[in-house]
Order: sequence, then C-alpha cells, then structure tokens
Amino acid sequence: MKVELDAVGKGRREHALPLTSAVFESGRAALVAAETEQRPTVLGLIASGRMRPDTGRVAVDGRTDSSALRRRVALVDAPGISEPEPNVTLAGVAAEELMFAGRRSDPLAVRRWLEEQGLGDAASLPVSNVEPADRVRALCELAVLRKGVEGFVLVSPDRHGGEPAAWWAIAEDFAARDLAVLVIAGQASQSVVASPVAPAPVFLPPVVERAKNAVVERPCEPKRRDETPRTVPHIQGVSSRSLALPRSTTGKPRHPTTPVNGRPRLRRLTTRTKVVAA
Repeated sequence: MKVELDAVGKGRREHALPLTSAVFESGRAALVAAETEQRPTVLGLIASGRMRPDTGRVAVDGRTDSSALRRRVALVDAPGISEPEPNVTLAGVAAEELMFAGRRSDPLAVRRWLEEQGLGDAASLPVSNVEPADRVRALCELAVLRKGVEGFVLVSPDRHGGEPAAWWAIAEDFAARDLAVLVIAGQASQSVVASPVAPAPVFLPPVVERAKNAVVERPCEPKRRDETPRTVPHIQGVSSRSLALPRSTTGKPRHPTTPVNGRPRLRRLTTRTKVVAA
C-alpha cells in the first residue's frame, strides 16, 4: 500500500493546514512536521481518509478512494479524535480496542494480552500516566489488530514527552512488519529524528574566503551604566513621558529636578523670568 498526499490544505487560505505533501507506504516509516495545536490532527484526519482536503489530493495506490483509505489506515492517538480518555486505565483502553477488533475483551484476556506486550505492570495505571514509549506501543499494537488495517497515522507522540528516538524506533519496528506508518510531529522532534542532511558546498572568491577565515580582534568596550534608550518607542496606551522619566528604587518617577546619575538638573533662566523687587 502506498498513500500519497499531494499539496493538501484545509481552511480558508489554508489557515487550518498549510499546503503539505507526504508519502508513506508499506515497509517504511515516514515523518512529517506540523506545528500548532490543531494542524497535526487535521493532517492526520486527511492522511487517514477521515477528512476531505480543500486543496490537493490524497491517493491510495494511485487512486482517490476515501472509504478504502479509512478501512486500511488507522488513526492513532489524535488529540480530540482518537486519543483515549486520560483517566481510563490502560486495561480499560485495551478492553475496548480488543472488542472493536473482534477479540475477547474480558479482564483475563486483557491481562494476558498486556503481559504478552510487556505491559502487565501498567494495566491499572491511567493511560495518561503510562510511560510515553509504552503508551505509543500499546496504542499502535491495538490499532493494527483491527481487520483490514495495513498501516496507521500516529499523531503528535511528542506531546507526551520522552525521547523522540524512542517512539521513532517503535514506528520503524511496525514498518519492518510491512505496515505503512506516518508519524506527525513537531519540527523540534523532526530535527532530532531525521538524519542530518549535509549542506551544499559554497564556493567563495579568494578574497571573500580569506575574510571568512580571518579572526578579527575587537577592543573591549566598557559597558554603559545607563542603558536607557535615547529615543522612546511608541507603545499603545503608554505615554512617552512616563517612559522617558527615570525611576527610583521605589518604582515611582523621579521629579525632573531631582539628581540623576549624581548630577542635579538646573532650571534655565530665560529673559522671560520676572524679577520681583523687594
């Protein structure tokens, strides 16, 4: 199975999701970056055939078939859509998913399944308290139990914390089982997980090259005591006079005639000053 997202976008002027392209296929784990609170979920819904994009095209094996995409691709841990309730125990989450997969979901069967996954000790924990890597692995294992599922979209595993390398290793393990895996995460996680790409070499003229490699020694400049800017920036709702006056240790503006930096301010006498005779 191969799923292609070709410049998909959602919302007016693509505010809900900017134009995004990605490809994920059987036997391969792919990672795509999506920032802000709602964009990862929107992208996950589109990639799994549960939401129609306003622009672009989603194709599965070269054809546009949303119903087939929904049957073959599961949506895992999408915030507000397919994420489990935080107060439900891991055993409760497993029982529900086993029931949807057509398997036994009684307490004994759930306990046996969790122990097979190495998660028996976390059965009674709320799913929000399960270790991030264990949570991701459990939810992905439960998702692929459903009949006809050939891949899944994992949404924002980095929001639970933990090391990005841990959940990325889990995604690659599922891809090694001939599943199509798409992980949607933030740019920070992408920079950690993705292999670094060497920048293209830049050939500079000899003069520029010498200037680039030269070490310029600059004299140390003494730090100014008064760091108050000479010009006061315009801030809406704040008068420039209140910003220009220096403040005392109590936070109140000083009077213009009080000493500033040890030098008193003197009033200038002008020709308009009247002298009153005694």
